[in-house]
Amino acid sequence: MVAQKGKDLLIKIDMDGSGTFETVAGLRASRISFNAETVDVTNLGSAGGWRELLGGAGVRSASISGSGVFRDENTDERARQIFFDGEILPFQVIIPDFGVVEGPFQLTAVEYSGQHDGEAAYELSMASAGALTFTAI
Repeated sequence: MVAQKGKDLLIKIDMDGSGTFETVAGLRASRISFNAETVDVTNLGSAGGWRELLGGAGVRSASISGSGVFRDENTDERARQIFFDGEILPFQVIIPDFGVVEGPFQLTAVEYSGQHDGEAAYELSMASAGALTFTAI
């Protein structure tokens, strides 16, 4: 696999509940991480005292974060509204030359910052809230 442009990792919001996804404008950095908790089933009979894990039994989750500058009134307003309403809605993450992750997420944090001589910036954090799908590109 060749190097990828970071700007091609996109976070998209379902703008109106119809499955119409729009890229969150102004993002400069995006990140998605996947996690799987383990279930330890090690016992006195475990070979050589090595830890044993129960496959497929742990809780799986994903988290998304992004930061950037305000550029698009519609997606900025939608993200704020999702947070304040506590909605769980479909999001998409486009991972270049890999695939599309889609599913329900809750916006768990919105942070705003700005310098007196610079632009207003924001950071978003989201947590998965159900089953995710992956579609290879």
